[in-house]
Amino acid sequence: MPESQHPSPFEDRLTAALRDAGDSFDADRAALAAGGRTRGRRARLRRRAGVFGGAAGIALVGVGGALLLPGGGHSAAPQQASAAAPPSATAASPAPAASFSGDDLLQALEELLPEGEVSEQQAQGTVPGLPPYAHVVFDDGKGPAAIGISLDRVEPGSRDVRDRTTCPDKAMVPYDDCTTSRLADGSVLMIYQGYEYPDRRVDTKWWSAELVTARGQHVSLSEWNAPAEKDAAITRPQPPLSPAELRKVVTADVWRRVVDAIPEDPKAAAREKAAASESAAPSRAPEASGAAIGKTLESLLPDGVDVVSRGEQEAEYAYLVLDDGKGRSLVQINVQPGMRDVAGQLYGSAETRPDGTLLATSQGPGEKGGSGVVMWTADTMRPDGLRVVVSAFNTGAQHEDATRDAPALTMEQLQEIALSEQWDRLR
Repeated sequence: MPESQHPSPFEDRLTAALRDAGDSFDADRAALAAGGRTRGRRARLRRRAGVFGGAAGIALVGVGGALLLPGGGHSAAPQQASAAAPPSATAASPAPAASFSGDDLLQALEELLPEGEVSEQQAQGTVPGLPPYAHVVFDDGKGPAAIGISLDRVEPGSRDVRDRTTCPDKAMVPYDDCTTSRLADGSVLMIYQGYEYPDRRVDTKWWSAELVTARGQHVSLSEWNAPAEKDAAITRPQPPLSPAELRKVVTADVWRRVVDAIPEDPKAAAREKAAASESAAPSRAPEASGAAIGKTLESLLPDGVDVVSRGEQEAEYAYLVLDDGKGRSLVQINVQPGMRDVAGQLYGSAETRPDGTLLATSQGPGEKGGSGVVMWTADTMRPDGLRVVVSAFNTGAQHEDATRDAPALTMEQLQEIALSEQWDRLR
């Protein structure tokens, strides 16, 4: 495999998953684009929390099913705000849950915001096929800022809920503050204050609030210190809503009524049923826990290297921060079963070892923006499709500048770790 084209271990599967989803995706493109501004925020935290070329968290997001792409169905065009007509949620209706238009969502959002001017309104109501959302540019006199809210349902108590409401690891994601709390009614609320770009190449701030109720109602609120999340000049030092104001807006009762009014999507239900059947099938290779992966990685380290911090995802991924007396060095590993179907895409020019294991190595610059950071990788796949990828860096965090000339582990040591028989015992 060419060293300059070493792929991330999750991007390959994510690409296939997105392609499959796209084959049946039929929605209003304008509505989808506008809604995506806010619906993608929660996924971004998980993507940033992982590594390997920025494809993080895909083990949980793209592969594990924690993030469900919106399915087919009908979608109305984005609606502009209207000064007339009160929200339909206040009208009496014999239906179990009243429907909400895009104008209703915009009016509800604007009423919850502090005093200021609102422009560039876009919204999607509770129609089949796409989650509802509202997006505005808000100016309280201190500069225009984008604000967006999106709503959907999640399975209570699921991994999906944990993903959406768990603060990311600071070793993986640079941010200023993040808190997760449980409210009196059993809802879980995460308030996050971070940045649009993890490498801080542009200092656009992204703050968000993620609320998941005990019934699985999910409300995601995001704001920036610019009139758009990307490619827009910064207009103010901070986003307009304080953490307390984010909490006030995201916990408003109206959003729970909106979630209750979202029509059931038969296609989404069918996909969830198919995914559940696939995961329950005996032919599916079991995932190794992140904790077991981290413990195994530590057992394979050479002498003279101390572990100063560690972390893992629920499955397939773990990392250690090492110090051999020359500065901190991040080492991360993915252990992924059932990858044989993409071997041809990943290991076109790799070495084939006597036992049939494929081995590809690469040495190149880091990919998260830290100055002087290098990334050394050993990428292996057993004949049965078990993929083990281990990378080392010359810094304790990819988004921070290099702290040493080279990683704490040599390329030979990385290969020994990736080829160890210990990984076969985790299956």
